[in-house]
Amino acid sequence: MKKFFITTALPYVNAAPHIGHALEYVQTDVIVRFQKLLGRDVYFLTGSDDNALKNVQAAEAKNVPVEIYVKENSDKFENVLKKLNISNDDFIRTTEKRHIDGVKIFWEACKKDIYKKKYKGLYCVGCETFYLEKDLVDGKCSEHKTIPEVIEEENYFFKLSNYQDWLIELIEKDELKITPVFRKKEILTFIKGGLEDFSISRSIKRAKGWGIPVPNDPDQIIYVWFDALINYITGLGWPNDKKLFDKYWPADVQIIGKGISRFHAIYWPAMLKSAGLPIPKELFIHGYVTANKEKISKSLGNTIDPLEQIEKYGVDAVRFYLLREIPAYGDGDYSETRFLELYNADLANNLGNLVSRVAKLAEEQKINIREFKINNKFIKLINEFRFDELIKIIFKEYIDFANTELNKETPWKLEKDDPKRIEILNNIIGLILQANVFLEPIMPKTSEKIKKVFNGIIKPLEKPLFPRI
Repeated sequence: MKKFFITTALPYVNAAPHIGHALEYVQTDVIVRFQKLLGRDVYFLTGSDDNALKNVQAAEAKNVPVEIYVKENSDKFENVLKKLNISNDDFIRTTEKRHIDGVKIFWEACKKDIYKKKYKGLYCVGCETFYLEKDLVDGKCSEHKTIPEVIEEENYFFKLSNYQDWLIELIEKDELKITPVFRKKEILTFIKGGLEDFSISRSIKRAKGWGIPVPNDPDQIIYVWFDALINYITGLGWPNDKKLFDKYWPADVQIIGKGISRFHAIYWPAMLKSAGLPIPKELFIHGYVTANKEKISKSLGNTIDPLEQIEKYGVDAVRFYLLREIPAYGDGDYSETRFLELYNADLANNLGNLVSRVAKLAEEQKINIREFKINNKFIKLINEFRFDELIKIIFKEYIDFANTELNKETPWKLEKDDPKRIEILNNIIGLILQANVFLEPIMPKTSEKIKKVFNGIIKPLEKPLFPRI
């Protein structure tokens, strides 16, 4: 059985999760479930980034000890994963011993590319990174709309500049494939503009004593990004318990947001190369979920709670909206007005009403269960992460077509035992069940309900799949 290893990014736990995190979880989960349908041996890793300075500042603002604060928020992320019906195999926190031990060994493995020097630069705490003047927009970080702090101290640096030519060749040849292509071009343009070595430690004073100490230098804390990226291998048991690591690494795809693309497409492969480890095969870089066309951000205070949306509309409706309405390769707006439009049109009417009508018409009818497969067109869409297009095609070619056929053939005008009526309903049920194969990774709970209705002797639904709002 062919293996498939997939990861999400690790979110900071300086606040509770928002709907943007839900997008990445759901996208990843859909890929996982499709790969399982294709017979792959899949391992899905996610977790939380506990060691950021912004976590410390958030805890201080709440007057809560840092370790308690990050644990509470990390638990909230795990809860969201459960409520979204996400099928992750593991959840790693960067404060776990398995991670801390691995980070220290990884540091030593990169020792030839690490040196210490004094440095002065512009630092955005929101991004946890240094910026050059040319990277700023009107003197501010474009992500967080804040003016970076001027920081001057002595830190350890990683010789990223040594890997510039290697990275260009790696990405140009798709040995590290970056999807979508325009993100690949952005990354290459940035690399070709010249890479500078980057700071991989902070003074213990500035880190406020929180994080993983640099080996043999207790006055320095390992930079959060150098630390956090290593979770993708420590979560597989590297280096002490390598059974999982040897089986699943390198990652087949890593799912990340566009704001952290440079860390994953530039820093991470260079770090792995330095440590003598294989490079991930692919990065999928998605856009942001916006609210009123603004990036949803804890620091901007415009978050949307996914748990509230799930409570109001149901988990599969939220999964559906995120995949259907947020463009696979770009930003998309989360609007409750648009949510209700799609919910009532596509879920309550087109899908839910179709299943209810057909189940009622075919009540007590026995059907032959056929084997339905995922064709190459759908496999291609999944491999390209085109979730929005996939859903539109499922509805157009199967659900909408089944509704059209039902209304055209009018089987309710025929006697219940008329062979013509049975044939019509069997054909429409076939369309529903074929659609349901593709819908299973997208809306697993709904898919299970549909399977139960059309399983041998047909039984009507006890209540609508999606009650109209």
